[in-house]
Amino acid sequence: MLCAAAAVTLVCMQCLQVRAQNSQTPDLQALKAKFQKLEQEMEDLKGEIDAIEQSQPNPLAQAVGELVTPPPPPTENAKASTEQERLEGRIELYGFVMLDSGYDFKTNDPNWFDVMRPTKLPAFPGEFAPDGKVYFGVRQTRFGVKTATPTPMGDLKAQFEFELFGTGVDAGQTTFRLRQAYGELGRFGAGQTWSPFMDIDVFPNSLEYWGPNGMVFYRNVQFRWMPIRNSGLHLTFAAERPGATADQGVYSDRIELQKVTPQFNMPDLSWQLRLIREWGYVQTAGIFRKISWVDNGNGPYNLSGTALGWGVNSSSNLKLGSNSVARLQVVYGHGIENYMNDAPIDIGIQNNFGNPLTPIKGVALPVLGVVSFLDHTWGPRFTSTAGFSMVNIWNSNAQLPADFHQGYYSLANLLYHPLPRVTMGGEFQFGRRVNFSDGFNANDYRLQFGFKYDWSKAFEY
Repeated sequence: MLCAAAAVTLVCMQCLQVRAQNSQTPDLQALKAKFQKLEQEMEDLKGEIDAIEQSQPNPLAQAVGELVTPPPPPTENAKASTEQERLEGRIELYGFVMLDSGYDFKTNDPNWFDVMRPTKLPAFPGEFAPDGKVYFGVRQTRFGVKTATPTPMGDLKAQFEFELFGTGVDAGQTTFRLRQAYGELGRFGAGQTWSPFMDIDVFPNSLEYWGPNGMVFYRNVQFRWMPIRNSGLHLTFAAERPGATADQGVYSDRIELQKVTPQFNMPDLSWQLRLIREWGYVQTAGIFRKISWVDNGNGPYNLSGTALGWGVNSSSNLKLGSNSVARLQVVYGHGIENYMNDAPIDIGIQNNFGNPLTPIKGVALPVLGVVSFLDHTWGPRFTSTAGFSMVNIWNSNAQLPADFHQGYYSLANLLYHPLPRVTMGGEFQFGRRVNFSDGFNANDYRLQFGFKYDWSKAFEY
């Protein structure tokens, strides 16, 4: 480009010189000849300029071409990176504050003063006397956090939840108690949450905290796989933390049993299948367990043993019109009391006198649980719940006569909702305990009043 411009400038200078010379010696023919020569030289120079421009790229044209030409399609990694940048997560804070108050016309274990548990009713006359007491508590109060983040591998979910209801060594106290510590990524989940063997949707809309005694109710540490999870069908498999309780029965004071310790060398294996339709759902769940114990003593007996536990749980929610839901469950199994809402022990002692080396042995106790409740909505501000539940255990022949055999639980309530997140009302509750073989039973009656305020707040991140 610079060479072409210099050439044009040179030609123009020559033109000026020619004009200056002609002004001194005007010769028309000579001027025409020189002009034709200059025109020819100009044409030659233009050709050279065109040739140079065609051989070199034009920066402006190249820039315009890049704007107009579409970019090549992104690679798979670039697609995933761009998609991840657009994903948004969600975090939800939730919970409720709840006051429980009431009057117990009879009596129960004072560590369980604010719940109706048949296993915690008196096992003999005068236990937990006297009858009649007023109670107040806020132990149902709850706080939780949920998160959900879409990822290329599926939704990443997590939940952390606790309440103030003390159990175990904290029984009877208002203290922090972990409920949920669980995460999911796509079809897999790990942590502490509801066992697949249970159905939380069977729990009725009650003020009483503990719930139906014949219900499978257990939050367990587990790893689960959910190969099918859609609007019409759920299928879940899990490996759960093992555990069980035992009763040494009439031999509890024998030294030979002091060195017998439990052994759990296999996880509990559970599964769940739920079929969902417009009228509700039906669910079937199962569990298989290995419960072992080892005799570490050097005595003349070998009291080591193993019991295999198993159970089948069938449950349903049925929509009875637009305002009522029936919550139903039947469960039967051997050695599954650990998963029941209110059943004492998994392994009982049985006489085995025909074997001199093992004169007694542990057996998995059979158990039957039934739940039948109806939730009804009277209108936008009033609801009611009524129903019945029971547990029956087939005791082994070396258990104590006062050991738990049967339990019954029922309630009816009327709840008022002045605001969508506020619940208050009253509830009548009944519980009954029947002992194994001494003929003793205990009934309990109570009125409970409650106030509950729910709250939740969600944020995008």
